[in-house]
Amino acid sequence: MKLLEPGAELDGFVIEDCLHAGGMAHIYRVHYAAGPRDPGFPLAMKIPRMTAGDGAENIVSFEVEHQILQVLTGPHVPRFVAAGDLDKIPYLVMEYVEGKTLQHWLDQPGRADIAALMRLGAAMARAVHSLHKQNVCHLDLKPANVLIRDDGTAVLLDFGLSCHAHYPDLLAEELRKAIGSPAWIAPEQVVGVRGDPRSDIFAIGVILYELATGELPFGAPQTAGGMRQRLWMDPPPPRMLRPDLPEWLQEVILRCLEPVAAQRYPSAAHLTFDLTHPDQVMVTERGRKTTGTGFGTHFKRWVKAAGMHYQPSPLPSQQIDEVPILMVAVPHKDVTDATLYSLRQAVARSLGIRPGARLACVTVISPGDTSSSDSEKSETSVHRRYLTMLRQWAQPIDLSGHQTSYHVIEAGDVAQALVRYAEGNNVSMIVMGAATHGVQMQRFVATVPIKVAMDAPCTVILVKQTLPFDQLAQPPLAV
Repeated sequence: MKLLEPGAELDGFVIEDCLHAGGMAHIYRVHYAAGPRDPGFPLAMKIPRMTAGDGAENIVSFEVEHQILQVLTGPHVPRFVAAGDLDKIPYLVMEYVEGKTLQHWLDQPGRADIAALMRLGAAMARAVHSLHKQNVCHLDLKPANVLIRDDGTAVLLDFGLSCHAHYPDLLAEELRKAIGSPAWIAPEQVVGVRGDPRSDIFAIGVILYELATGELPFGAPQTAGGMRQRLWMDPPPPRMLRPDLPEWLQEVILRCLEPVAAQRYPSAAHLTFDLTHPDQVMVTERGRKTTGTGFGTHFKRWVKAAGMHYQPSPLPSQQIDEVPILMVAVPHKDVTDATLYSLRQAVARSLGIRPGARLACVTVISPGDTSSSDSEKSETSVHRRYLTMLRQWAQPIDLSGHQTSYHVIEAGDVAQALVRYAEGNNVSMIVMGAATHGVQMQRFVATVPIKVAMDAPCTVILVKQTLPFDQLAQPPLAV
């Protein structure tokens, strides 16, 4: 279809100007012609290309985006407004979101600084996590499809190659080849597996690698053979191209780019956590290396990849539930050893049935705890003391296979601090004492846990002491 001229009208929408003329679609800024139909936000219209030389994927992609966009909600996707009839003129009208795509940062001279990498990566991961909670995998993340608003939040664009777990996958049914953008496509997508949320995590890794180094980790292959190389090949370590890159950030990027999906972050929530808590990232050899992987290792992987059968993950939302971020609120005032023991037992049980879950140990201290001018009461020393307390509390728990971090929060309102932490870190479950956290008066003893239970964005487990602590060491009664 030829470009529409400004002022042209289509089904009650007036064309303003062409924003983008791409290989698969034209995008216009539009507005309603008349009447009280104005939704209160600017609009964009997307019309797929349907000339004789265009492939069937253009039409299928239009149907996929129409199907998915109208059921997505939240601030990380444009709002759906209307759609045109495929038998006449197909189009999608959606919210026009102000902002800049990540391509803007790539087009700037120089490379993004570390703070920008953290900020942009976390914004992407939060948006992707929101998508996965709705059982949608984007599967075509690239700089042009990630828009950053002025407030720093990310909006994902172009769902033409996406997959919704509850709808038929039209692209998989119609096309028998790897579907995606060659530079960002995940290894499992190369062999035809769609619907794995960890494919989006791989794409985030590619984008972060390019933002950090100015280079694509696997180049821009144009053939199926070129794309298949990522099934066994590692990219050059980012620190080999940019020595000032912190080890923790290379650890994060290369974990996203693992060829086997199970070795990547289990969810975008886990990735967001590391990008926003760099001091808690466990750096391995992956983060420290500054030389490329040797031929021998790549050859062994090539042999293994030749017979590899990728298995799709569970539903995206199920994947999030199976490997959650678990938060435990550990009190430090007016708390008995019995309560601390019962809290530890509850955490151990919760982790035991959730392999790979992440544990965040959190305690909240009042501003008065760090207000003294005494050097031994300085903020640093006080925080260090409470971090040591958290580590000692967690020491008896079997944490093998679980990433664990420790956090001391200074706040006057304990309940509000815990709820905000849970909201900001995509926590799936909070474990806390039923009547703890430094409450001074007995009549207020339930305020903190009840308020957290009412306001938290996730499941809250309130733990009560089930056995008097002074009886724990006693031998069992004879029967």
